[in-house]
Amino acid sequence: MPNIETLTPAAGHTDSAGLRAYDPDQLARCAVDGAQPWWRRTACVEALVGRVPQARVGELLACVRDTEDSGTVRKALLELLSDRAELLPWLRHEDRRREEAYGMREAVLQARGALGDRTAAAELATLAFSHWQTRRAVGEAGLDALMDRHGVEAVLAELGGGRPEERAVAVRVRDRAGEDVTDALADPDPEVAHLAQSLLTCPDRLRARLAEAPTADAALWAAYALHRLTGDVAQTRAAYEALGRPRVEVDGLDEEIRHAIVHEYGHECEKQSDPRWRIEALCTEPPRPPDEERQLALATAALAAAGLAPRTPLSCGDAHRQGGGTYHVIGYGEGGRSEVFISTLGRFAGDHEDDPAARAALEAAGFRWIDGPTGAIRVTGLGVYYFGAREPLDVHTLLFYWQD
Repeated sequence: MPNIETLTPAAGHTDSAGLRAYDPDQLARCAVDGAQPWWRRTACVEALVGRVPQARVGELLACVRDTEDSGTVRKALLELLSDRAELLPWLRHEDRRREEAYGMREAVLQARGALGDRTAAAELATLAFSHWQTRRAVGEAGLDALMDRHGVEAVLAELGGGRPEERAVAVRVRDRAGEDVTDALADPDPEVAHLAQSLLTCPDRLRARLAEAPTADAALWAAYALHRLTGDVAQTRAAYEALGRPRVEVDGLDEEIRHAIVHEYGHECEKQSDPRWRIEALCTEPPRPPDEERQLALATAALAAAGLAPRTPLSCGDAHRQGGGTYHVIGYGEGGRSEVFISTLGRFAGDHEDDPAARAALEAAGFRWIDGPTGAIRVTGLGVYYFGAREPLDVHTLLFYWQD
């Protein structure tokens, strides 16, 4: 006869069907037992869906409220017990904003939405506007629950619409109701406009909007959405020309570097980015990619000729032992402790110390050295993901980009 331990012998090895058929009282006892591993307790919670024993509800709720207990177990229990109205005062307490367990604050907001707490609407809207898909899903689920309980208009009234995230909720609601949201392409916040363009599906409506757009940005978003739907580059370029080839001007950023950056990052830039970067990436020819093998051989030979004893080049991913990016690393000197970077985006080279010997050798070989002032130029309006952030980055980071 199997027991809970044999049904959950190790993390990731759960007999889910067996647990679902197991005695719910025993599952509940295991779920609140702090001596059991978190993964076994969580599996027991998941097996209790739809059959929570009433006699154990108090213990389960106490476990949810225990901030010293496993966050993973508490989140699972909160989802299981999200229909328990007696949880609401605890959920609304200001201490919940200081919850440290990963994902717990989001789970609390989702539970408040499930319980019909309209005062959670603003925070749920903020979650629904997040760059992170899991947070967006929580925010949208919580808002949907509120709308199911109180009606769409009541929730929108609770939000007010003053913040971009609140306007984004209104755009989603209108689109879901079958309304035309092309007017939202003129929203002053690029994230709201980006959302609106992602929802549009009618090329003819977008062509009409392009012809009568109230702002240059609205026209750019219409052209971008139209390109997404049709893939018609000629049409997109015609709109780009008609608008005067608009672009984000960055002080000190020359055309060679700009061209490399816009075609590496402009197509997949973050949603808050200025639409001019996206259109420029679509409407200009990409630079010819360098022959990386030849480029690395040339750099290695130049460093060797300068007596700098270069080592075998490594991709930045191999150099960091994980991830990848847009450059190779060549160690040189005693023990290979010094390094130069060779970009995969063009003839760009650099380092962190601005070593004059390495610079002279590589410049003589035809590379362009990215010095401190040039590398420090921030490429404004272009949001690029970088270790959890999505803000504009400087030239050095973009040309020599690594992400784990």
